[in-house]
Amino acid sequence: MSAAEDHTRWREQRRTAVTAPTGNLALVETRWTGAVPDIEAVQEGMPDSITVTPLQRTEIDSHATEHGLRIWDASAPAIRSFEEIATYDYDPAWVLTASFVPVAEDRTVPFEHIRDNGGTRDLVVPGDIVFTLDGRDYSLAAFDDGGQLLLVFADQTNGSETYGSGRFLFVSRDSANSDTVTLDFNRAFVPPCGFSAQYNCPLPPAANRFSLPVRAGEKNVVFRDGFDIYAA
Repeated sequence: MSAAEDHTRWREQRRTAVTAPTGNLALVETRWTGAVPDIEAVQEGMPDSITVTPLQRTEIDSHATEHGLRIWDASAPAIRSFEEIATYDYDPAWVLTASFVPVAEDRTVPFEHIRDNGGTRDLVVPGDIVFTLDGRDYSLAAFDDGGQLLLVFADQTNGSETYGSGRFLFVSRDSANSDTVTLDFNRAFVPPCGFSAQYNCPLPPAANRFSLPVRAGEKNVVFRDGFDIYAA
């Protein structure tokens, strides 16, 4: 399979994932409950299209564990109105090799989140991703997302060609012990908050902001009939 064909398959997989019954488009409510929620009680009497799942986070000021739930609807208006994810054509020039420099296991970096009104949450960043692009040296912070390195980045296309708050990219390590990583920006994707206003996505820190346009990967979510996730 060629790289371009593999990219087409990835796009198809992304469409399947975001339109799934608990995919990004299906999230219709995030509710913080204080105590651990009774998921079965919340689910009772709801339509068959609804799925309820538990959720928790660390409160910004007290650092206490907050409990909540998410409500997903397989028939959500966003799914019914979804057209496509607009994407750049595959470009092999945007497959970059970088060095991964491990740091202390307990190092964290404060990430502002889109719904936290300027507050920050400390996320574990196990190492720096170092490379040179267009004559400029970069040292990026990718945090640990369930055992994968997730890069949250911004570039000069945001707000004009691509999602305004930046995009996400999973970083591929050659092996667990390798100091080499691959940044395939053709796999850059619109974060969950571009599909539903019920997500609280991290925003790119200053070090992860490129001084040039990254014309690769996903651009924006396209809906039919003027659908707006913030008005739904």
